[in-house]
Amino acid sequence: MPGAATLRPRRSRSPREWAFRGGFAIVALALGYVSTSETLALVLSRSNPARAYAINDHDGRIGVRLAEQLVTSGNAGPAQFAHAERIARRALRDEPLSAGALTVLGLNAQRRGDTAAARALFARSDALSRRELGTRLWLIEDAVARGDIAGALRHYDIALRTSTRAPDLLYPVLASAIADPRIARETVRVLEGRPAWSGMFVDYLATSGPDARSTARLFRALAQAHVPVPEVATANAVNALITAGAFDAAWNYYSALRKGADRRRSRDADFGAQVAVPTALDWTPVMLDAGVTASIQQSTTDGVFDFAAPATVGGVVLQQMQVLPPGRYRIEGRSVGIAQDDGQRPYWTLLCIDGRELGRVEVPNSSQAEGRFFGELTVGAGCPAQTLRLVVRPSNAIGGVSGQIDRVELRPS
Repeated sequence: MPGAATLRPRRSRSPREWAFRGGFAIVALALGYVSTSETLALVLSRSNPARAYAINDHDGRIGVRLAEQLVTSGNAGPAQFAHAERIARRALRDEPLSAGALTVLGLNAQRRGDTAAARALFARSDALSRRELGTRLWLIEDAVARGDIAGALRHYDIALRTSTRAPDLLYPVLASAIADPRIARETVRVLEGRPAWSGMFVDYLATSGPDARSTARLFRALAQAHVPVPEVATANAVNALITAGAFDAAWNYYSALRKGADRRRSRDADFGAQVAVPTALDWTPVMLDAGVTASIQQSTTDGVFDFAAPATVGGVVLQQMQVLPPGRYRIEGRSVGIAQDDGQRPYWTLLCIDGRELGRVEVPNSSQAEGRFFGELTVGAGCPAQTLRLVVRPSNAIGGVSGQIDRVELRPS
């Protein structure tokens, strides 16, 4: 039979061989169980370090996580702190280079009032790893307590470079702290080095900073130090000052950004400024409805404001905030393509910040006086800020209303 020569009768194994093979299988199974249980414990330690520690109490990483949980729980008492210290010391024996274990021991030393021992432990932790956030936070607090602002900011910088959790913890604190001029100056010095976190912190300040005035001061200091601040951040900072009712501060910061701006006049009379991110103090087209278009269209030298609204639709299509001193003012400009019946033509209105209308000037049809328009407006005392608006009236014309403003200026009369 083909292949018969390859067949061999099975040799029966001796009891000794079977015992050896069985023992080897048991050892392999035991090793596999230990390896699997250790891996499981390490994974589990992120969500339940106490249970993980019960599975494997010889892994220093797991011990550190449990000790950290014990000392940072809000209701930790003396027994928990003592238990955490025992676990941390054992973790340090298992993992001699464990910065986390030293952090726990340092926190316990501080709790006992032994600041010297705490400093020594945190210094060892710092020498082992720059990524231990608990150590970095303690070093920040210690530097602040000693009045070492430069040292505190140095540790801020390290924490924000090395920990993904640090921004959530430290941005709000630093954003509040820059109200202190000394801290603001040191923060500018650190940001001059362009650390990787600087852009995110600037964005945080512009959108979530607790004090708009402090944010604007820091941004101006950064500009003076030749540290670029994104236009969207500066626009947000100006608008935050306006929202806070700090109109003078908003104008001061805005005028530093827009050289030559005069608070007694509207800005950008011919729509040629090409502002990528407008503030409330710049021209801002307003989209009323899905059928309305409102945009500033620019050429190489100047621009034009173009608008269109369907029949029976009206409202604000363009606006610019003002910070005019009390007095009489003249608005003048030129339109293109406006042709509407009486009572349906667009008009300019100046509103006080409290909602009072200070006056309005109708835009005549563009066929009259080459489209030129003008009028007088008065700003009285007690009106620190105003908004100049172009309002479209609902039209009965089938095509609605459309046109362009190629120039407009509000100036002292």
